[in-house]
Amino acid sequence: MTSTALRPFRVDVPQAELDDLRDRLARTRWPDDYEGVGWDYGTDVATMKEIATYWRDGYDWRRQEAYLNSFPQYTAELDGETITFIHVRATGPDPIPLLLLHGWPDSVCRYLKLTPLLTDPASHGGDPGICFDVVVPWLIGGYRGGSRAPRSGLFGHIAEQLWTLMTRELGYQRFGAAGGDGGSVLAQLLGVHHPDSVLGVHLTDLGFMIAFARFPDLSEAEQRYFGELQGWNMQEGAYAMVQGTKPQTLAFGLNDSPVGFAAWIIEKFRTWSDCDGRLENVYTRDELLTNVMLYWLNGPTARSVSYREEFTSPSLAPNQQVGVPSALAVPPKDLGPIMPRELAERNLTDLRRYTVLPHGGHFAAMEYPDVVARDMRAFFAELPRG
Repeated sequence: MTSTALRPFRVDVPQAELDDLRDRLARTRWPDDYEGVGWDYGTDVATMKEIATYWRDGYDWRRQEAYLNSFPQYTAELDGETITFIHVRATGPDPIPLLLLHGWPDSVCRYLKLTPLLTDPASHGGDPGICFDVVVPWLIGGYRGGSRAPRSGLFGHIAEQLWTLMTRELGYQRFGAAGGDGGSVLAQLLGVHHPDSVLGVHLTDLGFMIAFARFPDLSEAEQRYFGELQGWNMQEGAYAMVQGTKPQTLAFGLNDSPVGFAAWIIEKFRTWSDCDGRLENVYTRDELLTNVMLYWLNGPTARSVSYREEFTSPSLAPNQQVGVPSALAVPPKDLGPIMPRELAERNLTDLRRYTVLPHGGHFAAMEYPDVVARDMRAFFAELPRG
């Protein structure tokens, strides 16, 4: 790949876009609110009205913009495509380069609270000898610079871009990769195709492709897992079928209505998080809305469309074996049942660490960053650097 020099980047949204958003929020046409159903039919109307009112009249984007810009950010041009990323160097000696990879419907927001725990552990009660240079790419759907890769082999294309970014642009010949959801797929692809560069991968799940896996001689625990997963898919998997088959039909509504898009995203945060059905248990409204804003301001459907590309032309096979040192930190309230270790070992053939975390859901690093930081430090501390 050819590239150009790195350039500093700052989030700077034109006021006209914020004015347009506020006008759209004020003109929301609300659906009927069926008495007593709450969240059982999907996003609760009363909750969304409260969030929309705050979004229009109380939420301060410029304050959140300043927070995002407190993290050093850069862009790189790789073969005509722009990669935007956060890059925070460690305060301690001998840092481990670490690539943090998000999925959908989260964003770089997944790692904003985790990053200082890894780059400056001494200030947060951690061992300063185990610190990280952290790189967080703005992936598909990220504000002004998420990857716009070709439709065929989408994740594989992005993984190659990320390897180029880490090794050629940033000069890290050996680095770790960590992620969940689509970020897990990207981390595994890096381990498969660049084992000499990847120290190890730390995952909170194996990614959506495991649902399509077919293995012989399943253990009782594995059979139970796939049975429960099938039940979860029947109750909760409709979003993936829409995004994986007819995403353009959905795109018209999501691109036109900020409340419609926020309702699509926020329901997933409530359902997939370790929050006991109350979003405020783990998120502030500002955190939820800033994550939504990073999609809205860039055209919110790009990441949703990627489901179809990976369903029809997957970059990672469901039974793909990853040979680099691996860790699986399973959040207890993630999507579906808890994956048994023996199933994880079918894909992660050098599984060094398997942990069921004490707290966390699908966005564990955003929900309970201290829990994830401890597990990451324990895993990477044991790996050779050479």
